[in-house]
Amino acid sequence: MLSKMPSRTAVVAITKHGIEIARIIKSKMPEVELHAPAKHSDSNQDFRWFTDPTTAALTELFKTCDALICIFSLGAVIRIIAPHLTDKKNDPAVIVIDDKANYVISALSGHLGGANALARLVASFLGAEPVITTAADVNETIAVDLLGREFGWTIENFENVTKVSAMMVNEEKIAVYQEAGEKNWWSGRPLPKNVTIVDILEKIESPEFKAALVISDRQITNPVVLEKSVIYRPKSLVVGLGLHWDTSAETFEFGIKTVINDYGLSFQSIRNISTINREARVAGLQEFSEKYNIPVIKYDKSELATVPVPNPSDTVQKFEGTPSVAEASSLLSSKGLLIVPKQKFPPNLTVAVSRIQFSEQHS
Repeated sequence: MLSKMPSRTAVVAITKHGIEIARIIKSKMPEVELHAPAKHSDSNQDFRWFTDPTTAALTELFKTCDALICIFSLGAVIRIIAPHLTDKKNDPAVIVIDDKANYVISALSGHLGGANALARLVASFLGAEPVITTAADVNETIAVDLLGREFGWTIENFENVTKVSAMMVNEEKIAVYQEAGEKNWWSGRPLPKNVTIVDILEKIESPEFKAALVISDRQITNPVVLEKSVIYRPKSLVVGLGLHWDTSAETFEFGIKTVINDYGLSFQSIRNISTINREARVAGLQEFSEKYNIPVIKYDKSELATVPVPNPSDTVQKFEGTPSVAEASSLLSSKGLLIVPKQKFPPNLTVAVSRIQFSEQHS
């Protein structure tokens, strides 16, 4: 199932039958744009009728859209878009539908771009057959480049994805080590027969395993593990901050990165920042948050005061009305475990880190 629609999806039809199919898609997916040659223009304003040659129109849409649904021949689509292909991380999803809507073909960016899921969705309401050719899908095995994507996980070392994916679909022995993040990434199904869960990171070093998937919010330094693995960074850390209204963005960056590095954690695994709710805007915090796209959650002092912490402070109580801000807010936001007690960065920053505890139950 398509968990999230690409932000801009265009449907391109070049025949009258194609225009009818496009309107069916629009009725089910109102957010899509419809495009067709002006020579087929009718009184309806639902289409953007283009006067340029189809090649030019499709090329422009390929460069500016997140997904394309092309209702004409696969060969024609390939010839038009081929000169503009870059890589799987940047190319839009492309699906192709024949003029009778018999088949919906996932043609480009099947995994990362979402073309496979989009093809299945569109086929479901056209009564068509989805055509999916990516090996992980047809073999019903783990899609290495998509693991945890629905949870916001990121891949730290994308350069290893291709070789590990090949080993996965060729049923080589693969280890999975997980110490953080959501546990239901395989939705309770039996794992592929070539995949083994290991409880110790170092077991990945065994020649028995040709590759590995590592799901962790800790820094990985073992060279053998780094060479053999794709490393996923779940959003499992909450950074709690005690601050002043004039704490600078540079101070936030230095303090947070110092703590993350000193405790061997991954910056990519920060889900959010937590702190006290102040009336005054903290410009430095907003600047840091926007720079790294890390959201900030704020709590009133009355909420923070109810959270037991290992390092309460009379001084913080005096000035903030609660014995803790950094530790208390990180614990409150994460509903987890404090893994880094408060660290002070004079004159006006305190940093603590908690880890979110995810359920062991699979959905």
